[in-house]
Amino acid sequence: EEIRDRGNIPVVVGGTMLYWRAWAYGLSSLPPADPEIRARLDEQGKLIGWPAMHAELAKVDPITAARLQPNDSQRVQRALEVYEITSKPMSELLADAPSEDGREGSTIPEWIDLVSLEPSDRSRLHQNLEKRFDEMLIGGLLEEVQLLRKNPDLHGDLPAIRSVGYRQVWEFLSGEVDQAEMRYKALAATRQLGKRQLTWLRAIAGRKKFDPFNPSELNAALEHCKQSLSK
Repeated sequence: EEIRDRGNIPVVVGGTMLYWRAWAYGLSSLPPADPEIRARLDEQGKLIGWPAMHAELAKVDPITAARLQPNDSQRVQRALEVYEITSKPMSELLADAPSEDGREGSTIPEWIDLVSLEPSDRSRLHQNLEKRFDEMLIGGLLEEVQLLRKNPDLHGDLPAIRSVGYRQVWEFLSGEVDQAEMRYKALAATRQLGKRQLTWLRAIAGRKKFDPFNPSELNAALEHCKQSLSK
């Protein structure tokens, strides 16, 4: 409102798609984390393994379990935690989502999305992801995580440390894997993340698509943004 009062157009840049959706549409009413329940689920997961925890989730929330990987400890734990706190499956709570029309007064431009990737494009995408991760390593990712490890408040079970890239480097610096395995696991996790992002984008209506592998499409994307801002 302050920006608009000055006669300018606010532009939201960066963050994840989840942040954007929360700003534009709001989020479903899920309970905050319960440290005691979360700690107990963590211990149970370490004891019996996360595939077994995933099987437990399937008993109480088969819909959520079906969309999660058995080794996705963070999301499996959260789904079990939500069920324990509310006695309701997360899928039921998420079904009661905010309106897809967006918040009152918000103007959401069309989405810029990747086109449906052919096998050759997926291969090129994977090559780009591999190049990006290697550039992160050259740019100081190892040194960054080494610095984080010196903070006594941080440990490998925190959600932030379990994010893609950080988790694998943390394991490497802990001596759990060698550098080659660290890189392999990080690239695999990055490809899985890219696949989830594409799935998320395809589910959003009214998006505008541009081919990321066609250099001439950059100008088309810029022109589309200009037209959207001028409306």
